[in-house]
Amino acid sequence: MKKRTWKVIAVISFAAAVILTAVVLRIYTQREHARQTYEEMQQQNSEKRQTDTQESKEQSKTKEKKKKLDIPVDFETLQKENPDIYAWITIPGTDIDYPVVQDSTDNTYYLNHAADTSLSDSGAIYSEKENAKDFDDYLTVLYGHNMKDGSMFAGLHKYEDKTFLKDHKDLTIYTPDSILKYRIFAAYLTDNRHVLMYYNQGKDEESRETYLKDILEQRNMNASIDTKAKVDKDSKILTLSTCHAAGKNYRYLVQAYLVKEEHE
Repeated sequence: MKKRTWKVIAVISFAAAVILTAVVLRIYTQREHARQTYEEMQQQNSEKRQTDTQESKEQSKTKEKKKKLDIPVDFETLQKENPDIYAWITIPGTDIDYPVVQDSTDNTYYLNHAADTSLSDSGAIYSEKENAKDFDDYLTVLYGHNMKDGSMFAGLHKYEDKTFLKDHKDLTIYTPDSILKYRIFAAYLTDNRHVLMYYNQGKDEESRETYLKDILEQRNMNASIDTKAKVDKDSKILTLSTCHAAGKNYRYLVQAYLVKEEHE
């Protein structure tokens, strides 16, 4: 009887081990595919930057009056792969250099799908359908996972070091026809409230004033706040949101305001 019991236990244990191995392998395969996908997209941009630089030199030689805006992102190729790709974010000093996506019907789709729509627990950098794709809203929120391998929005946690904020205040958003420059002024741990809903998407002056007041008056000891930032209720604020080791009820936010925009 004991031998039979041990055989059953052994079979169950073996089956569990096989299932666990399969799950781990699936997750690894998905992450590796996502990593390669994003590297390929970044490489495409690198090649476009080189091409644009050469074209810029040629334009300079011919003294053309009209110069095309130098957008170093190959949106034509990216959008052929996935029309949901509508922007690109890059933050110097971090590994954040990714396409930005938005699903028109499901705000949770890119929680577990990469920018090429493949299944991946790394997800993508994305906004919700309530936000305009031209970043013209007063409040825009981009979401990304805090991956242990340092990818996606894990780099935001560098701003927990207050000296890092002093030296790395700039970030850039590219769209197919614009370059948007932002200045980072706040980084802190907060609860997981839905920012857009909580502050009425910044649609009225009162909600924008409350939003800015709540940011600048953060009580978190580890908050990094630039109190001298030239930001006010009429500023267009970009919030970057990711998870934190403190738990599922918390989010780490990095916030910036628009300082310069160029359009074609």
